[in-house]
Amino acid sequence: MPTSLGRLAAQYGCELIGDPSVSITSVATLRSASAGDLSFYANSVYRKDLLHTKATAVIIRSEDEQDCSSNALISSDPYLTYALIASEMYPSPVITAGAHPSAVIAESADIGIDVQISANATICEQAVVHTGVFVGPGVVVGPACTVGSGSRLLANSVLVENVTLGERNIIHSGAIIGADGFGNAKSQSGWVKVPQLAGVRIGNDVEIGANSTVDKGSIDDTVIGDGVRIDNLVQIGHNVKVGSHTAIASSAAIAGSAIIGERCMLAGQVGVVGHVMICDDVIVSGATVVSKDIKVPGLYSGSFPGEKDKDWKRKVARFRRIEKFEERVRKLENKMTSDD
Repeated sequence: MPTSLGRLAAQYGCELIGDPSVSITSVATLRSASAGDLSFYANSVYRKDLLHTKATAVIIRSEDEQDCSSNALISSDPYLTYALIASEMYPSPVITAGAHPSAVIAESADIGIDVQISANATICEQAVVHTGVFVGPGVVVGPACTVGSGSRLLANSVLVENVTLGERNIIHSGAIIGADGFGNAKSQSGWVKVPQLAGVRIGNDVEIGANSTVDKGSIDDTVIGDGVRIDNLVQIGHNVKVGSHTAIASSAAIAGSAIIGERCMLAGQVGVVGHVMICDDVIVSGATVVSKDIKVPGLYSGSFPGEKDKDWKRKVARFRRIEKFEERVRKLENKMTSDD
Protein backbone atom coordinates (compact mmCIF):
# COMPACT_ATOMS: atom_id res chain seq x y z
CA MET A 1 0.00 0.00 0.00
CA PRO A 2 1.25 3.56 -0.66
CA THR A 3 3.12 5.28 2.15
CA SER A 4 5.18 8.44 2.60
CA LEU A 5 8.94 8.44 2.61
CA GLY A 6 8.90 10.43 5.85
CA ARG A 7 6.89 7.75 7.63
CA LEU A 8 9.26 5.02 6.44
CA ALA A 9 12.26 7.02 7.70
CA ALA A 10 10.67 7.42 11.12
CA GLN A 11 9.43 3.83 11.31
CA TYR A 12 12.78 2.24 10.41
CA GLY A 13 15.18 4.69 12.02
CA CYS A 14 16.68 6.09 8.83
CA GLU A 15 18.04 9.55 8.14
CA LEU A 16 16.01 11.10 5.32
CA ILE A 17 17.68 13.05 2.52
CA GLY A 18 15.01 14.67 0.38
CA ASP A 19 11.26 15.22 0.47
CA PRO A 20 9.41 13.41 3.29
CA SER A 21 6.03 13.89 1.58
CA VAL A 22 6.75 11.87 -1.56
CA SER A 23 4.67 8.72 -1.96
CA ILE A 24 6.20 5.26 -2.18
CA THR A 25 3.93 2.75 -3.88
CA SER A 26 6.17 -0.20 -4.70
CA VAL A 27 9.73 -1.55 -4.70
CA ALA A 28 12.01 -2.22 -7.66
CA THR A 29 15.63 -2.78 -8.65
CA LEU A 30 17.79 0.26 -9.32
CA ARG A 31 17.78 -0.46 -13.03
CA SER A 32 14.03 -1.04 -13.47
CA ALA A 33 12.71 1.51 -10.96
CA SER A 34 10.46 4.41 -11.92
CA ALA A 35 8.41 7.08 -10.17
CA GLY A 36 6.92 5.84 -6.90
CA ASP A 37 9.44 3.01 -6.51
CA LEU A 38 11.77 2.42 -3.59
CA SER A 39 15.06 0.63 -4.25
CA PHE A 40 18.27 -0.11 -2.34
CA TYR A 41 22.02 -0.07 -2.97
CA ALA A 42 24.17 -2.54 -1.04
CA ASN A 43 26.74 -3.80 -3.56
CA SER A 44 29.30 -1.73 -5.46
CA VAL A 45 28.70 -3.90 -8.54
CA TYR A 46 25.53 -1.84 -9.06
CA ARG A 47 27.10 1.62 -8.68
CA LYS A 48 26.36 2.49 -12.32
CA ASP A 49 22.71 1.61 -11.76
CA LEU A 50 22.63 3.85 -8.69
CA LEU A 51 23.98 6.78 -10.68
CA HIS A 52 21.25 6.44 -13.32
CA THR A 53 18.28 5.09 -11.35
CA LYS A 54 14.85 6.66 -11.73
CA ALA A 55 13.66 5.42 -8.34
CA THR A 56 11.81 7.95 -6.19
CA ALA A 57 14.00 6.91 -3.26
CA VAL A 58 16.95 4.63 -2.56
CA ILE A 59 18.09 3.04 0.70
CA ILE A 60 21.86 3.61 0.92
CA ARG A 61 24.74 3.87 3.35
CA SER A 62 25.91 7.34 4.31
CA GLU A 63 29.18 6.95 2.38
CA ASP A 64 27.25 6.41 -0.87
CA GLU A 65 25.07 9.51 -0.57
CA GLN A 66 27.13 11.49 -3.11
CA ASP A 67 26.32 8.93 -5.82
CA CYS A 68 22.56 9.13 -5.33
CA SER A 69 20.54 11.86 -7.07
CA SER A 70 17.19 10.53 -5.73
CA ASN A 71 15.65 10.92 -2.31
CA ALA A 72 17.51 8.68 0.11
CA LEU A 73 17.02 6.74 3.29
CA ILE A 74 20.37 6.45 5.06
CA SER A 75 20.84 3.07 6.74
CA SER A 76 23.82 1.17 8.13
CA ASP A 77 22.36 -1.98 6.52
CA PRO A 78 20.39 -1.10 3.35
CA TYR A 79 19.49 -4.67 2.46
CA LEU A 80 18.05 -5.42 5.89
CA THR A 81 16.12 -2.15 5.89
CA TYR A 82 14.78 -2.95 2.43
CA ALA A 83 13.68 -6.41 3.64
CA LEU A 84 11.75 -4.89 6.56
CA ILE A 85 10.05 -2.26 4.41
CA ALA A 86 9.19 -4.71 1.62
CA SER A 87 7.70 -7.09 4.17
CA GLU A 88 5.46 -4.29 5.39
CA MET A 89 4.41 -3.25 1.89
CA TYR A 90 3.82 -6.81 0.68
CA PRO A 91 2.38 -8.76 3.63
CA SER A 92 1.39 -12.41 3.41
CA PRO A 93 -2.17 -12.99 2.15
CA VAL A 94 -4.86 -12.82 4.80
CA ILE A 95 -6.15 -16.17 6.00
CA THR A 96 -9.67 -17.06 4.83
CA ALA A 97 -10.84 -19.50 7.47
CA GLY A 98 -12.53 -22.68 6.34
CA ALA A 99 -11.93 -25.85 4.36
CA HIS A 100 -12.45 -26.31 0.61
CA PRO A 101 -15.07 -28.97 -0.19
CA SER A 102 -12.44 -31.17 -1.86
CA ALA A 103 -10.19 -31.22 1.22
CA VAL A 104 -10.01 -34.49 3.18
CA ILE A 105 -9.83 -34.08 6.97
CA ALA A 106 -9.65 -37.07 9.30
CA GLU A 107 -12.14 -37.15 12.16
CA SER A 108 -9.31 -37.46 14.67
CA ALA A 109 -7.49 -34.38 13.35
CA ASP A 110 -7.52 -31.31 15.60
CA ILE A 111 -7.99 -28.11 13.60
CA GLY A 112 -7.60 -24.72 15.33
CA ILE A 113 -9.50 -21.52 14.61
CA ASP A 114 -8.80 -19.28 11.61
CA VAL A 115 -7.25 -22.10 9.59
CA GLN A 116 -7.49 -22.10 5.78
CA ILE A 117 -7.46 -25.54 4.16
CA SER A 118 -7.28 -25.33 0.38
CA ALA A 119 -8.45 -27.57 -2.44
CA ASN A 120 -7.36 -31.23 -2.40
CA ALA A 121 -5.43 -30.87 0.84
CA THR A 122 -5.33 -33.86 3.20
CA ILE A 123 -5.17 -33.72 7.00
CA CYS A 124 -4.52 -37.21 8.36
CA GLU A 125 -5.26 -39.02 11.60
CA GLN A 126 -4.10 -37.47 14.86
CA ALA A 127 -2.74 -34.40 13.07
CA VAL A 128 -2.88 -31.08 14.91
CA VAL A 129 -3.13 -27.79 13.02
CA HIS A 130 -2.97 -24.72 15.25
CA THR A 131 -4.47 -21.25 14.90
CA GLY A 132 -3.92 -19.12 11.80
CA VAL A 133 -2.31 -21.78 9.62
CA PHE A 134 -2.55 -21.72 5.82
CA VAL A 135 -2.72 -25.16 4.20
CA GLY A 136 -2.23 -24.78 0.45
CA PRO A 137 -3.64 -26.81 -2.44
CA GLY A 138 -2.60 -30.45 -2.48
CA VAL A 139 -0.78 -30.24 0.85
CA VAL A 140 -0.57 -33.39 2.97
CA VAL A 141 -0.34 -33.14 6.76
CA GLY A 142 0.41 -36.74 7.66
CA PRO A 143 -0.44 -38.83 10.71
CA ALA A 144 0.67 -37.44 14.09
CA CYS A 145 2.02 -34.23 12.56
CA THR A 146 1.70 -30.87 14.31
CA VAL A 147 1.69 -27.49 12.58
CA GLY A 148 2.37 -24.46 14.78
CA SER A 149 0.37 -21.23 14.78
CA GLY A 150 0.81 -18.86 11.85
CA SER A 151 2.65 -21.35 9.66
CA ARG A 152 2.16 -21.55 5.90
CA LEU A 153 2.30 -24.84 3.98
CA LEU A 154 2.39 -23.96 0.29
CA ALA A 155 1.04 -26.03 -2.59
CA ASN A 156 1.92 -29.74 -2.67
CA SER A 157 4.26 -29.67 0.30
CA VAL A 158 4.13 -32.82 2.43
CA LEU A 159 4.57 -33.55 6.11
CA VAL A 160 4.87 -37.32 5.92
CA GLU A 161 4.51 -38.54 9.51
CA ASN A 162 5.47 -37.52 13.06
CA VAL A 163 6.64 -34.05 12.05
CA THR A 164 6.41 -31.17 14.51
CA LEU A 165 6.54 -27.67 13.06
CA GLY A 166 6.92 -24.65 15.30
CA GLU A 167 5.22 -21.31 14.82
CA ARG A 168 5.38 -18.99 11.79
CA ASN A 169 7.13 -21.49 9.54
CA ILE A 170 7.00 -21.36 5.74
CA ILE A 171 7.21 -24.66 3.86
CA HIS A 172 7.43 -24.02 0.12
CA SER A 173 5.87 -26.00 -2.70
CA GLY A 174 7.06 -29.55 -3.19
CA ALA A 175 9.09 -29.75 0.03
CA ILE A 176 8.88 -33.12 1.76
CA ILE A 177 9.42 -33.27 5.49
CA GLY A 178 9.64 -36.58 7.32
CA ALA A 179 10.27 -39.10 4.55
CA ASP A 180 12.42 -42.14 5.33
CA GLY A 181 16.15 -41.56 5.51
CA PHE A 182 18.66 -43.62 3.56
CA GLY A 183 19.04 -46.45 6.04
CA ASN A 184 20.19 -49.79 4.65
CA ALA A 185 22.21 -52.69 6.03
CA LYS A 186 24.17 -54.85 3.59
CA SER A 187 23.68 -58.61 3.63
CA GLN A 188 25.04 -61.40 1.43
CA SER A 189 21.77 -61.44 -0.50
CA GLY A 190 21.41 -57.67 -0.87
CA TRP A 191 20.29 -54.61 1.05
CA VAL A 192 18.09 -54.79 4.13
CA LYS A 193 16.05 -51.68 4.88
CA VAL A 194 16.61 -50.23 8.35
CA PRO A 195 13.31 -49.02 9.82
CA GLN A 196 13.16 -45.25 10.24
CA LEU A 197 11.34 -44.92 13.56
CA ALA A 198 11.68 -41.31 14.67
CA GLY A 199 10.42 -37.98 13.33
CA VAL A 200 11.38 -34.40 12.55
CA ARG A 201 11.27 -31.46 14.95
CA ILE A 202 11.43 -27.97 13.47
CA GLY A 203 11.59 -24.80 15.55
CA ASN A 204 9.94 -21.41 15.08
CA ASP A 205 10.38 -18.97 12.17
CA VAL A 206 11.94 -21.53 9.84
CA GLU A 207 11.68 -21.38 6.04
CA ILE A 208 12.23 -24.44 3.86
CA GLY A 209 12.49 -24.00 0.09
CA ALA A 210 10.75 -25.69 -2.81
CA ASN A 211 11.52 -29.38 -3.41
CA SER A 212 13.82 -29.61 -0.42
CA THR A 213 13.75 -32.71 1.76
CA VAL A 214 14.24 -33.25 5.49
CA ASP A 215 14.37 -36.94 6.37
CA LYS A 216 12.92 -38.38 9.56
CA GLY A 217 15.33 -39.74 12.14
CA SER A 218 16.13 -43.43 12.30
CA ILE A 219 15.95 -43.64 16.10
CA ASP A 220 16.36 -40.04 17.33
CA ASP A 221 14.57 -37.14 15.64
CA THR A 222 16.06 -34.96 12.92
CA VAL A 223 16.12 -31.44 14.41
CA ILE A 224 16.04 -28.02 12.74
CA GLY A 225 16.52 -25.07 15.12
CA ASP A 226 14.74 -21.72 15.30
CA GLY A 227 15.15 -19.23 12.47
CA VAL A 228 16.87 -21.63 10.06
CA ARG A 229 16.72 -20.83 6.33
CA ILE A 230 16.88 -23.74 3.89
CA ASP A 231 16.91 -22.92 0.17
CA ASN A 232 15.36 -24.90 -2.69
CA LEU A 233 16.64 -28.39 -3.58
CA VAL A 234 18.46 -29.07 -0.33
CA GLN A 235 18.81 -32.56 1.17
CA ILE A 236 18.89 -32.96 4.95
CA GLY A 237 19.59 -36.56 5.94
CA HIS A 238 18.24 -38.54 8.86
CA ASN A 239 19.33 -37.66 12.41
CA VAL A 240 20.89 -34.38 11.28
CA LYS A 241 20.88 -31.48 13.75
CA VAL A 242 20.90 -27.94 12.34
CA GLY A 243 21.49 -25.13 14.85
CA SER A 244 19.38 -21.99 15.12
CA HIS A 245 19.69 -19.23 12.50
CA THR A 246 21.84 -21.27 10.13
CA ALA A 247 21.30 -20.74 6.38
CA ILE A 248 21.77 -23.48 3.77
CA ALA A 249 21.79 -22.56 0.07
CA SER A 250 20.47 -24.48 -2.94
CA SER A 251 21.73 -27.97 -3.84
CA ALA A 252 23.57 -28.46 -0.56
CA ALA A 253 23.43 -31.99 0.85
CA ILE A 254 23.84 -32.89 4.53
CA ALA A 255 24.40 -36.60 5.13
CA GLY A 256 22.95 -38.52 8.04
CA SER A 257 23.84 -37.71 11.67
CA ALA A 258 25.85 -34.60 10.79
CA ILE A 259 25.61 -31.76 13.30
CA ILE A 260 25.61 -28.16 12.03
CA GLY A 261 26.08 -25.40 14.59
CA GLU A 262 24.24 -22.13 15.06
CA ARG A 263 24.54 -19.10 12.74
CA CYS A 264 26.39 -21.08 10.08
CA MET A 265 26.15 -20.35 6.35
CA LEU A 266 26.50 -23.17 3.82
CA ALA A 267 26.70 -21.97 0.21
CA GLY A 268 25.33 -23.73 -2.86
CA GLN A 269 26.41 -27.33 -3.58
CA VAL A 270 28.15 -27.75 -0.25
CA GLY A 271 28.37 -31.38 0.81
CA VAL A 272 28.66 -32.49 4.43
CA VAL A 273 29.50 -36.15 4.99
CA GLY A 274 27.78 -38.22 7.62
CA HIS A 275 28.58 -37.91 11.34
CA VAL A 276 30.63 -34.71 10.84
CA MET A 277 30.30 -31.87 13.35
CA ILE A 278 30.50 -28.18 12.36
CA CYS A 279 30.77 -25.67 15.20
CA ASP A 280 28.87 -22.38 15.49
CA ASP A 281 29.59 -19.39 13.21
CA VAL A 282 31.14 -21.27 10.29
CA ILE A 283 30.84 -20.15 6.65
CA VAL A 284 31.42 -22.81 3.98
CA SER A 285 31.91 -21.55 0.41
CA GLY A 286 30.23 -23.03 -2.67
CA ALA A 287 30.86 -26.64 -3.75
CA THR A 288 33.06 -27.36 -0.72
CA VAL A 289 32.96 -30.88 0.72
CA VAL A 290 33.20 -31.02 4.51
CA SER A 291 34.66 -34.44 5.30
CA LYS A 292 35.92 -33.88 8.84
CA ASP A 293 34.89 -31.90 11.91
CA ILE A 294 35.20 -28.11 11.87
CA LYS A 295 35.95 -26.97 15.41
CA VAL A 296 36.97 -23.33 14.87
CA PRO A 297 34.63 -20.61 13.51
CA GLY A 298 35.62 -18.99 10.21
CA LEU A 299 35.45 -19.29 6.43
CA TYR A 300 36.19 -22.68 4.87
CA SER A 301 36.67 -23.45 1.16
CA GLY A 302 37.68 -26.49 -0.84
CA SER A 303 36.59 -26.23 -4.46
CA PHE A 304 38.40 -25.64 -7.74
CA PRO A 305 37.22 -22.87 -10.08
CA GLY A 306 36.37 -23.95 -13.60
CA GLU A 307 38.90 -23.38 -16.40
CA LYS A 308 39.65 -24.54 -19.93
CA ASP A 309 39.52 -28.29 -20.25
CA LYS A 310 43.09 -28.69 -21.58
CA ASP A 311 44.49 -26.58 -18.71
CA TRP A 312 42.59 -28.62 -16.14
CA LYS A 313 43.77 -31.95 -17.64
CA ARG A 314 47.38 -30.74 -17.65
CA LYS A 315 47.15 -29.85 -13.96
CA VAL A 316 45.54 -33.19 -13.12
CA ALA A 317 48.39 -34.97 -14.91
CA ARG A 318 50.91 -33.00 -12.84
CA PHE A 319 49.00 -33.82 -9.68
CA ARG A 320 49.17 -37.53 -10.47
CA ARG A 321 52.97 -37.29 -10.75
CA ILE A 322 53.38 -35.77 -7.29
CA GLU A 323 54.20 -39.11 -5.64
CA LYS A 324 56.99 -39.74 -8.13
CA PHE A 325 58.39 -36.26 -7.48
CA GLU A 326 58.21 -36.87 -3.73
CA GLU A 327 60.09 -40.14 -4.11
CA ARG A 328 62.83 -38.44 -6.19
CA VAL A 329 63.17 -35.65 -3.62
CA ARG A 330 63.35 -38.18 -0.79
CA LYS A 331 66.15 -40.09 -2.56
CA LEU A 332 68.09 -36.86 -3.17
CA GLU A 333 67.69 -35.86 0.50
CA ASN A 334 68.86 -39.28 1.64
CA LYS A 335 71.86 -39.10 -0.72
CA MET A 336 72.78 -35.62 0.56
CA THR A 337 72.52 -36.86 4.14
CA SER A 338 74.72 -39.87 3.47
CA ASP A 339 77.29 -37.69 1.65
CA ASP A 340 77.51 -35.46 4.72
